[in-house]
Amino acid sequence: MKLNTRDANAYFARPDPENAGLLIFGGDAMRVALKRQEFVKALLGPNAEEEMRLTRIPAADLRRDPAMLLDAIKAVGFFPGPRAAFVEDANDNVAKILIDALADWQPGDAQIVVTGGDLKKTSKVRKAFEAHPSAFAAAIYDNPPDRAEIERMLSDAGLHPDGEAMPALTDLARVLDPGDFRQTVEKLSLYKLNDDTGLSTEDIMACAPTSTEADVDDILHVVAEARARDIGPVMSKLQAQGVTAVTLTIMAIRHFRTLYRIAASPGAPIYGVRDRDRVARQAKSWGAAKLETALSVLTDTDLTLRSAGQNAPSLALVERAFIRLAMLGAQR
Repeated sequence: MKLNTRDANAYFARPDPENAGLLIFGGDAMRVALKRQEFVKALLGPNAEEEMRLTRIPAADLRRDPAMLLDAIKAVGFFPGPRAAFVEDANDNVAKILIDALADWQPGDAQIVVTGGDLKKTSKVRKAFEAHPSAFAAAIYDNPPDRAEIERMLSDAGLHPDGEAMPALTDLARVLDPGDFRQTVEKLSLYKLNDDTGLSTEDIMACAPTSTEADVDDILHVVAEARARDIGPVMSKLQAQGVTAVTLTIMAIRHFRTLYRIAASPGAPIYGVRDRDRVARQAKSWGAAKLETALSVLTDTDLTLRSAGQNAPSLALVERAFIRLAMLGAQR
C-alpha cells in the first residue's frame, strides 16, 4: 500500500507490528535515515538491538547471500517482543530477493524494513511493497518537518514550548537540514535539563547553530551585499579549496531563503546565521520582491547543474549567477 505524507508520518509514530513490512525511500539519505530510525524505535522500542530483535542487512551483502533475509525474518528471537529485518540501500538489484521474502512472510515473522534512494515508479522494489496487502511504501520528500512532527520531537525530548516558541521552531526547521534540526532539539533538551519553565524563543536562540562554512559565507555576503567586483577573487579561492558548484548553490539558496523569510516577516527572530545584524541589513536592502527573483535565479542554476545535458563548467555557471544576483541587488 502506498502511504501519502500525512498517513506515513502517522504510521511512523504508531506502526502495526502485525504488518509484513515497510519501504522508506527518497533522494535525501539523511531524511530517509531519520524516518527509519523513528519507525524502528516506535515498532521495536529503544532496546531492540541489545535484545537482538533487529537484524541489519546491507543490500550489497544481501545480493551476495540471498538467504540472509529469509533466515532473519524466520529466526526465533531470544527475547520477547516484535522483531524486524532491516535492509539498507535497496534497489532493483535485490528486488527478486525482497519480493520472494514478502511472498514467504507469515504472521509472527519479523517485519521487513527496507530503505532506498529515489526509486522511480517503475522500480520493482517499490511496486512490490505498494502492491502487497500487508506492506507499505512511503516516499520521503525534501520538505521541512511540519508542526505535528516538531511537536512529536519536542514531546520525545521532554520539551514544552511556550506560545511564541512553536513559530520560532517552525522557522528554524525550514532553515536547517533535518539532521541539524534534530540535533538542535537534543541540545535544547540538555539546555533545559532540570529547568521546569517552558521552552522560550530565548532558549532557541541560545542553542540554534550558526553556519560553520566560513569561506562559503564570504561569497554569500559578497553577493548579498552587491559587491560584484569581489566575486571573481573569492570564487577563485573557493575553487582552489575544492568547494563544489553544487555546494555553493545549495548554500546560496539557503542564505537567500533566510533573507526572504526575514524580509517577509520584519522583526521575526533570526536563526542559523553567524551575524544576525548583517543578515538583517541584507534582507532590508533587497526586499521580498527582489529576493523572490534571486531565488528563482538560484533554482534555475541548481536545475541546470543537475541536468545531464549541460556542458558548461559548473563553477563558471555559478559565478555567472552570482554576478547576476549582485547586479540585481545593486538596483534601486
